[in-house]
Amino acid sequence: MQHSTAKSVVIGTGSIGRRHAQNLAQLGAEVQALSWRALGLDGVLEVLDATRPTCAVIATATDMRLPLVAACAERDIALYIEKPLAFRPSEVAAVFQAAAPVAARSFVGFMMRYHPILQAMAQQNMGDAYRFQFEIGHDVTQWRQNWHFSQSYAARAQGGGVLLDLCHELDMAHCLLPGLTLGGVDVLGHADFPGVDMAALCQLRTAHGLGSVAMDYLAPASTRRASLRATAGCMDADFVASTLTIDRGQGAQTQHFTFDRNDMFLAAMRDFLALAAGRAPVSGTANVPVLTASRPICDLIAQAWARRAFGANITKGLT
Repeated sequence: MQHSTAKSVVIGTGSIGRRHAQNLAQLGAEVQALSWRALGLDGVLEVLDATRPTCAVIATATDMRLPLVAACAERDIALYIEKPLAFRPSEVAAVFQAAAPVAARSFVGFMMRYHPILQAMAQQNMGDAYRFQFEIGHDVTQWRQNWHFSQSYAARAQGGGVLLDLCHELDMAHCLLPGLTLGGVDVLGHADFPGVDMAALCQLRTAHGLGSVAMDYLAPASTRRASLRATAGCMDADFVASTLTIDRGQGAQTQHFTFDRNDMFLAAMRDFLALAAGRAPVSGTANVPVLTASRPICDLIAQAWARRAFGANITKGLT
């Protein structure tokens, strides 16, 4: 489905901003990419007033988003706000208050909700799992070509770190497990990057069970897995191998998935463009991350960041 009448701006020209701009163009929208570093708030506001877009993607550093959210909402511009929405609990509240006029047409960038494995897991009705684990890890020094951790936003004490960077795992757990609440959050630091979490372990619970989300910047081989144990069966997902194995006591069945990673971003953007135009989402995906329905997970992520308890420092060399 094309959306040729949509006039959009993408604020932020890093890797995720460039991806969103390309996808908007592919979907037929008129796109203008704006560099926050080059323009600043005043420059961005001048463009918004001159071009009067119908929707905007905010893909800046997390701690710069609140004034942009407020400015767009005041101008009735629907918003796609990259995850995490904010990392301080008070700022989550401020963003939701500022965005209220356009919240029903706005979106949070939890694109993993569009992953076919997560969608298949959601259909298995194992929300009463008594034990669950989610894990993601990769070597941050090998993340992208010509990229240096020390020079990136991820290395900042305010808004960087693995917990915020890889918070999709918390969102996936939240989607699959109703009533998810947070316990302790233990993290590992690095002497060269004070206040930046390099590995995190979040303890979680529901009315039925206990579990955790683990994430790290250290794994020499990329890892992304989820497992749920319920009385009705066991479910194990490997997002790197693109497999989902389900065993309900009659033998394990493994399903293999083939898809392109950008398919998730495109599906999310189609839904956002529909919302921005005042229409219903078009993907059929459960748990579309409309802003009006996203307060609980945004609060949970901010609570996890606030509860971090630093333990040992890792010694891995980071550049």
